[in-house]
Amino acid sequence: MIGYKQALLVFLLVTLSVAALAQNNTNSPYTRYGYGQLSDIGSSNSKAMGGVAYGLRDGSQVNFANPASYTAVDSLTFIFDGAVSLQNTNFSNGALKQNAKNSSFDYVTMQFRVAPWCGMSFGLVPYSNVGYSMSEYRRDEAYPESSSSVTYSGDGGLHQLYVGAGFKIFKNFSVGANFSYLWGDISHAVSLTFPSDANQLPFLRSTNAKLKSYKLDFGMQYTQMVGKKHALTLGAVVSPGHDIDNRTSVETQVGNSTTGATVNARDSLATYGIPLSVGVGLAYVYDSRLTVGADFLFQQWNKTSYMNAGDAFCSRTRIGVGAEYIPNPMGRSYLAHIKYRIGAYYSQPYYKINGLRAADEYGVSGGFAFPLMRSRSLLSVTAQYVRTKGKHPSFLDENTLRVSIGITFNERWFFKSRVE
Repeated sequence: MIGYKQALLVFLLVTLSVAALAQNNTNSPYTRYGYGQLSDIGSSNSKAMGGVAYGLRDGSQVNFANPASYTAVDSLTFIFDGAVSLQNTNFSNGALKQNAKNSSFDYVTMQFRVAPWCGMSFGLVPYSNVGYSMSEYRRDEAYPESSSSVTYSGDGGLHQLYVGAGFKIFKNFSVGANFSYLWGDISHAVSLTFPSDANQLPFLRSTNAKLKSYKLDFGMQYTQMVGKKHALTLGAVVSPGHDIDNRTSVETQVGNSTTGATVNARDSLATYGIPLSVGVGLAYVYDSRLTVGADFLFQQWNKTSYMNAGDAFCSRTRIGVGAEYIPNPMGRSYLAHIKYRIGAYYSQPYYKINGLRAADEYGVSGGFAFPLMRSRSLLSVTAQYVRTKGKHPSFLDENTLRVSIGITFNERWFFKSRVE
């Protein structure tokens, strides 16, 4: 049974993760558009391997990106997996530069087997994050006293609570499904002030959306053994797109507490949706020591409605490659059991500005998984460098350095003690 020290760490990680849901986990101005910055769907090993996940089958780690992988867990194991991140981002547009630091909740998940042919998992993962504040001073050369300041700000995001199951259909073929409850609040605001003219009334317009819906993910994995040491796994995941329920309100305010304010608030009929998503991946494993994988993801955001607009986004694609190496799983040395991970990816985000695709995204990652003494549990440390390159000279460039800490408790819970 799990020890009290590890149980305490589990409790602390869950508490920190729930608290992190209320935080702004990004300062990116690109989150002004749509649902904000989409979260990577993958556990610590996936993040260090360039986001590769669809073909991975690791019985010691939860792979919630593909529910078919749940059948890889053995009958005695209960897995608790969670992670948090710290990041520093540099923003620039060629003339101005700014830094921002954030912390973020990555995920908290659990997995276990319920039958020889079925594994289950449930957990809490972020879907997207919104967090930005930027100002623009507009100088009127003819009437300087009428110069104005415009501030754009927003916060919120979407979260998903999922439960999933994987089923072994044949010896080498598994299917699975995740059912998620998707919910969150997203707020965007624009304010106009006139610092040099007290006779000009300030103006504020805010849009607040409360969103809730479901999300379905269907996955499959097929593994082909070549000899005794070589395994090739093909994985695929499909997530249907659909509209999501919402309650949207728009509020305008002219004036302030000093001059007297006129407030107009109204509910707005709006349509929102999430896209059809298709991901495929291939993973090669040699002798349980070396894993090499590649993934491709396509999301049909260009056919997804947002605030009644059917063309608010571009389609999103992502290509990732990665590898993991263990020197000697059967060795007696501690160093022989450390997992070394590396990866890279290229992505086209879904942001659209003035009818144009806004940016390209590149990332490299690497990390280690350190075994915890006298257990099968792991402490994962991952470093990621992400560059978001604006596709127009006036669009921002972002450089992000992110460090993630993950803890995987891999414990034998489901066994009967025998007393001699």
